[in-house]
Amino acid sequence: MKRVCFLLQVRADRLVEYRESHKAVWPEMLAALSRHGWTNYSIFLRDDGLLIGYCETPDFARALSGMQSEEINARWQKTMVPYFESLTGKSADTSILPLEEVFHLD
Repeated sequence: MKRVCFLLQVRADRLVEYRESHKAVWPEMLAALSRHGWTNYSIFLRDDGLLIGYCETPDFARALSGMQSEEINARWQKTMVPYFESLTGKSADTSILPLEEVFHLD
């Protein structure tokens, strides 16, 4: 299982809305994430908008590409775009650049 951690930046003026949107993630979106191998998926958000995402998956590239094939993901990502600052891709999920893991306590 590969551990993946990534950073994104939520706009400071949208923090409350972003938090609210994740209190009720669509069941179809949750099912798609599970279907494509996203396990132990967590999102952490600092008050200045720094978002830290973490998941475990056998193959992160395959987990990402699997979500790209899901219509529900396209709809979810479209609703998320306004929350983020300077996405390098067209959506948050295509802007993810995993951080290098330099230590893990087993």
